[in-house]
Amino acid sequence: MGVAAPNGLGTEKWWSAVLRGESGIRPLSRFDAASYPARLAGEVPDFDPTEHLPNRLLPQTDHMTRLALVAADEALGDAAVDTERLPDYAAGVITAGSAGGFEFGQRELQALWSKGGQYVSAYQSFAWFYAVNTGQISIKNGLRGPSGVLVTEQAGGLDAVAQARRQLRKGVGLLVTGGVDSSICPWGWAAHLAGAELSTSADPARAYLPFSADADGHVVGEGGALLVLEDAARAAGRGARTYGSVTGYAATFDAPPGTPGGARLGAAADLALRDAGLDAADVDVVFADAAGRRTADREEAEALTGLFGERGVPVTAPKTMTGRLAAGAASLDLAAACLALRDQVIPPTVNVRQTAADCPVDLVTSTRPAPGLRTALVLARGRGGFNSAMVVRASP
Repeated sequence: MGVAAPNGLGTEKWWSAVLRGESGIRPLSRFDAASYPARLAGEVPDFDPTEHLPNRLLPQTDHMTRLALVAADEALGDAAVDTERLPDYAAGVITAGSAGGFEFGQRELQALWSKGGQYVSAYQSFAWFYAVNTGQISIKNGLRGPSGVLVTEQAGGLDAVAQARRQLRKGVGLLVTGGVDSSICPWGWAAHLAGAELSTSADPARAYLPFSADADGHVVGEGGALLVLEDAARAAGRGARTYGSVTGYAATFDAPPGTPGGARLGAAADLALRDAGLDAADVDVVFADAAGRRTADREEAEALTGLFGERGVPVTAPKTMTGRLAAGAASLDLAAACLALRDQVIPPTVNVRQTAADCPVDLVTSTRPAPGLRTALVLARGRGGFNSAMVVRASP
């Protein structure tokens, strides 16, 4: 795995910060946000692309793509994959995208405003930005196998991994998958504000409080995780170090507001467990979507209590230390779940002092040792009604 997160660049640096409960949410620095009502974000610290990438790549990439390239390099190195020795078309890239194209699109529009030209070219550029982002990873590493991008907002990181699993079942050797996102630019910020879901608190410790009675929105972050997904037998055959196995997945879609059906996150979780051949009693920890809005938190709590009972399973949301990362969020939670299984510990949800009465979940608010931790359920919800759930189990 490879990680770029607001509380650490690189997997082990990030994971150490998570276990310490160290937040990366702070006042915006990438542009002047003084005139905006929301001025906090989770920005990847101390990221200098010239230290990580060839100079030839810098003119043709933006901040999000550079973060993704660095995460992909770390993931492939961690997996001990020599891409030059792979057969043609044996490895591919399937990632998630959501909001990161804003910076690319803003740059294109600024160029048009300054030089003139056809506006359609900017919108075309914006439309195929995500394919370019995935393509940069493919080209840089010589991965000529299946390639694709899924756009389901916060749920995308799980959906991309699920699509990669489908490709493995078709015989592809390995996939780089997950999501890295960034939309911390003026145009992207305007879009986030228009969604009316951001906390306007100026205090990083009080701005993002999922499952709390004081919850009033979330904080935007950037980054995510890319992972190398490989057939278990193939990985064992080459002696690869593994973090965990994806054993179940499902996706559902919420009914439109005002129509029967309602929120269907619980259905996604139940179906993912069935796909894994497991029952709710087999789950040792849940990595929650943790929207940070009262209605959405209540819906997730209802889904969890419906499956596990009140306070029936430990629940955590380490994204309280990074903000919500759009397409990068769920894959970062998946990485956290794998490392939790490796180290037999549950990472904390920071800043939440007490859960709301209508959110009766066993929220882990400080790092909790968990001997015997074997199965994690990761949940994600995307804007517009997307729900995804993934079961990951400890490697033998």
